[in-house]
Amino acid sequence: MKTMLVLSMGALLLAGTLSAQTPVPEWQAGVDKVKNLIQSNPAQASEEAGELLKGKNKKNVDLVTSVAHVYLDAGKITEAQEYLAMAKKANNKDPKVSVLEGDIALAQKNIGQACQLYEQAIYFDPNCKEAYLKYAQAYKSASPTQAIEKLEQLKAVDPNCLEADRELAEVYYSGNRFGKAAEMYAKFIDTPLATEDDMLKYAFALFLNHDFEKSLQVAQKGLQKNARHAAFNRLVMYNNTDLKRYEDAEKAADAFFNASDRADYSYLDYRYYGALLSALKKYDKAIIEYGKALDKDDTQVDLWREISDAHEMNNNYAEAIAAYRKYYDALAKEKKTPETLFQLGRLYYGQGTSSDSLAVQPADRKLALQSADSVFTLVSEQAPDSYLGEMWRARTNSAMDPETTDGLAKPYYEKVMDMLLSKNEPKYNSALIECYSYLGYYYLLKSDYPTSKEFWNKILAIDPTNATAKKALEGIK
Repeated sequence: MKTMLVLSMGALLLAGTLSAQTPVPEWQAGVDKVKNLIQSNPAQASEEAGELLKGKNKKNVDLVTSVAHVYLDAGKITEAQEYLAMAKKANNKDPKVSVLEGDIALAQKNIGQACQLYEQAIYFDPNCKEAYLKYAQAYKSASPTQAIEKLEQLKAVDPNCLEADRELAEVYYSGNRFGKAAEMYAKFIDTPLATEDDMLKYAFALFLNHDFEKSLQVAQKGLQKNARHAAFNRLVMYNNTDLKRYEDAEKAADAFFNASDRADYSYLDYRYYGALLSALKKYDKAIIEYGKALDKDDTQVDLWREISDAHEMNNNYAEAIAAYRKYYDALAKEKKTPETLFQLGRLYYGQGTSSDSLAVQPADRKLALQSADSVFTLVSEQAPDSYLGEMWRARTNSAMDPETTDGLAKPYYEKVMDMLLSKNEPKYNSALIECYSYLGYYYLLKSDYPTSKEFWNKILAIDPTNATAKKALEGIK
């Protein structure tokens, strides 16, 4: 079910988080000035940087690398490399220099070299959290295992590192390991480090891990801060639907579809809404929403089955059959199993035995039962070891011969009886009783009382309290 919003944290946000933990240096204002001038007046920015890095400041690795990062963040790699060279002259074993060089390599899409340089920074200073985190970010997609390993190394150095928890949550989430992701989000979600995006991912991770109650709580917490947040409203609808709290889900659906900002609706949204409306027995409206889901993604063939179910629950068998045929025809060959074919036969049977005489005319009823018989015949051929095809052929033929005058169902009930007796399992007793009941009644109508009594007694052997069998035997006496 699938517009799950996967929102990633940027390197700049991470850098801001780390720097916020230390006092702002006196030269920071000068760096900010260079940053503000880079795009609008690059020549003046260069002059300001030159003034800032005069004299002993050339040896200030923190300052030089900060200026380099300003140029790197502006996409000016050549200038960043020039300042990298200056930082190396100042102290090429400072871990911040290795991190800077790694960042430049990463900007040039050389992940392997970047991570080697982050490793070098860790070698120079095993407590360099920034290097661990950037290594993990670089490998998050390319090699999640290596990213996790590096973050676990950081947790060994600093067990209370919330930034590591956040990155672990991101890696697990991206790898669809939603249980682990939720576990890591929980470690920092109530701290200032957590953003609205983190809360959203946490709620989705819980939802995708089927922890609907907790996901609902987190989503509702998100709505307390922003009641028009589309993704949180979506999750409240989803979770309440899965929790079968349909009235609450309907309210959430109204908020999602009618009172949310920048909502981007997916097929899954309409599908959930259709399922919700079906649960509320608003089948006509459900079918409309399923149709919207198909408009969004017509490859989701299961929607035709759900449309069929809604029509069936609304006693619209003709529409249910038409929708199910679209579903069945769209299935891949390997999915056209006896079970999926059986459901089509069951729909034809439902139409043929419907109590709604206005919706189903006698001619349509007869044709539907004939179609059901044809389908169940195919089911029997495709699954010869199963009794269900023959059992439903028996029921269908019985419906075509409601007075049992022609005994149309007799050969099929006899075949089912033989199949089930050979299995010799108690779980088939109810099906055997159905067979014996039909055959007992058939022979009773034929005035073959001894044979009829045999079948009624077979029923009593299984169920000594069976009222129908007792009554039949009393009548024969």
